[in-house]
Amino acid sequence: MHIFILSGQSNMAGRGGVIKTYDHHLHRTTQHWDGVVPPECSSDLSTHRLSAALRWEHAHEPLHADIDTKKVCGVGPGMNFANAVRRRVDSPLGLVPCAVGGTAIKEWARGEELYENMVKRAKESVKEDDKSAIKALLWYQGESDTSSEEDAEAYKVNMENLIQNVRQDLNLPSLPIIQVAIASGSEYMEKVREAQKAIDISNVMCVDAKGLQLKEDNLHLTTEAQVQLGQMLAEAYLTHFHPC
Repeated sequence: MHIFILSGQSNMAGRGGVIKTYDHHLHRTTQHWDGVVPPECSSDLSTHRLSAALRWEHAHEPLHADIDTKKVCGVGPGMNFANAVRRRVDSPLGLVPCAVGGTAIKEWARGEELYENMVKRAKESVKEDDKSAIKALLWYQGESDTSSEEDAEAYKVNMENLIQNVRQDLNLPSLPIIQVAIASGSEYMEKVREAQKAIDISNVMCVDAKGLQLKEDNLHLTTEAQVQLGQMLAEAYLTHFHPC
């Protein structure tokens, strides 16, 4: 099995198709996923996901439903990524969802719960089968670091540390990492984007989400944009890390 870790915050977890409605009985706004799965994100029997209980199961949208549990999850980039990769890779695929909405990069530092859980899940994904291998980490995070200049300025060093730590802790010194340059955020968004694009470490790629359509909240990608992002991530992986 070719295994991919999906990590970061809400745009990796997926908010595509999550809509707000006003509940007149509860007198408050509630959110729910519209349940629409684009054909590009359909399930396939050869694609699996590691559940929150650390069990492999059939992968389907929303991939992060039992991981990012404090929010409503919808369509993210993971399923379309898997479908696009599967057409070129003659192996079953395993997705390891780890993203949690609203999280800043300092919460992904070594020793913090989010980071340690990601490493634990990644290790668990290859534990049972010595033929399975972690092929890449897909990372989409940074919006939570755009509201303070201090956080934005620290982003590059924090991300470089995360890359170094996760490679060390998984004993994969050249693990491919494909990070997404953010498409939304607050006052210091451009500073975080610059940091993301400036990271110059071997086997670290950056794909740019800027220009992809955002929902009305101007923060989260639409379902259609998530489909496009999944394709972009797959092309980056296949071009740079799986040449054939």
